[in-house]
Amino acid sequence: MSGCPFPPTPPKPKPRPDKVSLFTYLRLFRRDILSAQPARLYRAWMAEFRTPFFRSYMVNDPSLVARVLNERPDDFPKSDRIGEGLRPLLGNSVFVTNGETWNRQRRIIDPAFEGGRLKDSFPAMRDAAYAAVARMEALAGGRVEVEEEMSHAAADVIFRTLFSIPIDHALAAAVFHEFRAYQRSQPILNLAAFLPLPNWMPRLHRRATRRSAKVIRQLITQLTDERAAEIAAGTAPDDLATKIMTTPDPQSGIGFSPAEMVDQVAIFFLAGHETSASALSWALYLLALDPKAQDRVAAEVVSLPDSPSFSDLSKLKFTRDCFRETLRLYPPVPMMVRQNRCPETFRDRSVAPGAQIVLSPWHQQRHERLWHNPDVFDPDRWQTEAGRASARNAYMPFSSGPRVCTGAGFAMVEGTLLLALLIKAFRFERIEGQDSMPAAHLTVRAKDGIHLRVTKR
Repeated sequence: MSGCPFPPTPPKPKPRPDKVSLFTYLRLFRRDILSAQPARLYRAWMAEFRTPFFRSYMVNDPSLVARVLNERPDDFPKSDRIGEGLRPLLGNSVFVTNGETWNRQRRIIDPAFEGGRLKDSFPAMRDAAYAAVARMEALAGGRVEVEEEMSHAAADVIFRTLFSIPIDHALAAAVFHEFRAYQRSQPILNLAAFLPLPNWMPRLHRRATRRSAKVIRQLITQLTDERAAEIAAGTAPDDLATKIMTTPDPQSGIGFSPAEMVDQVAIFFLAGHETSASALSWALYLLALDPKAQDRVAAEVVSLPDSPSFSDLSKLKFTRDCFRETLRLYPPVPMMVRQNRCPETFRDRSVAPGAQIVLSPWHQQRHERLWHNPDVFDPDRWQTEAGRASARNAYMPFSSGPRVCTGAGFAMVEGTLLLALLIKAFRFERIEGQDSMPAAHLTVRAKDGIHLRVTKR
């Protein structure tokens, strides 16, 4: 294992008792999705949960996960229940749609994230990374809440790559401020995720959630309207927003309407910013727990030129493995929910249509039967045959199959680059008594933030 002989085991939430009342489960689930689960899920191939309103099956068996995500994804669409709490912000975005609507959205979006376009976005990512290093330099020498800083950095990446504006642009700053307010007000699931409410019944979103979502969508509308005008005038920069807004569906020849583009930009900000911020924060925390692993990253990145190129990232094998291992231990999206359209048999158990099929990167990537020392931070596992075999069967931080995150490659480049430049410039150290306990709301974040001592190298 990498690092010191006995590095601290990274924290994970204490599981609930195996049997609790439905009321207790709902209360725990609304507070934190991770501690609401029993310990047996870290070694079970499948578990069934019954409520008066629906059946839920958590599936860790790799063959069943492959059936749902890879082999027959159309028979297991995304559950409508998960979208209930996010629709005030995301509307009808690619994150919540199914069927032909989703297929059309992906046909328009995917070309913007292909390999060549990713290379084109790299200079904007690098500028955001330089800005993050500069902000951290002003804080170095003391205690830093790194989640806040990584949220700032990840949002800056999104604004620069999507709209060619830095986060200190007035519109970008306003969107970022409202996203932070939205994150604080939005619970992991809306009441309608549990109860089968008719379409006409109000979803009882919190007033603060509705207000923040409305403001965010108004600001995004302003951004997209300005870009549409620039495209019409022939003055638009060649960035991700321009690419998406000028790409027609190859089947129909019709691109996104202005309203559709607002929905898609909302999920780019939510998914691209929130998930990257979570992963980067935990990566810095894990390297603070394992100083020798951090020193190995520092030794690897010291040879980076002052202005690294896209091709320079190929030299950062251990840094990339540290980021991969972070995504294994702390996948930003801890669970995904599908529902079956057809009668199914899972492990000799009949599953009626409409059941909730829960796929949990959090549990599968810490599964006791699928990984060696599953709770240990060990970046070197990625260079072993056993580690690669486990990854083939049980590693899905970006989902898998046709619905794999379109920004997965983007996220890996962004995470490796930011981690490399931050470790090149600073040392991150654990503060005694400040262990960070993960909790899942929109993503896996630390319950009370991640506080580290940061000093210049």
